[in-house]
Amino acid sequence: MKQILLVVAAVVFGSASPAQEAPVLVTPDDVKWADAPPSLPSGAKATLLFGNPANPGPFILRLKMPANYKISPHFHPDTETVTVLSGAFSVSMGDAFDAAKAKSMPAGSFIAVPAKSPHFAFTKEETVIQVNAVGPWSITYVNPADDPRNSKK
Repeated sequence: MKQILLVVAAVVFGSASPAQEAPVLVTPDDVKWADAPPSLPSGAKATLLFGNPANPGPFILRLKMPANYKISPHFHPDTETVTVLSGAFSVSMGDAFDAAKAKSMPAGSFIAVPAKSPHFAFTKEETVIQVNAVGPWSITYVNPADDPRNSKK
């Protein structure tokens, strides 16, 4: 049975945002995957379900990562929460990538990373996560050489 995902931004984490005028209803068939933004390593797909990370206010996006995908140590300006929808997402805190320190978070797991806290992640299998945060949102890599945007220059 198809379930309808009702996305309601009822709680804003310390940030004012414009009033939502209508409900957002997204079924699995409605999800349209596209290449993830250039701030992430190539190979991932993303879909924005609600809001806009570039604007003030809450947003929700999903990220589909292939097996053996790696996100180098980075941080965000505000709290980021992640729910693992499928696969397993290995994550750890720190400013140096060390897979041995990571905890594998299987489907159904929840992760909350405080603002400006360096962390890194990787997958061993295709994995889908849902990210909830407040914009304006950005990703800053601890080592600028790890930023995929810098390799395109």
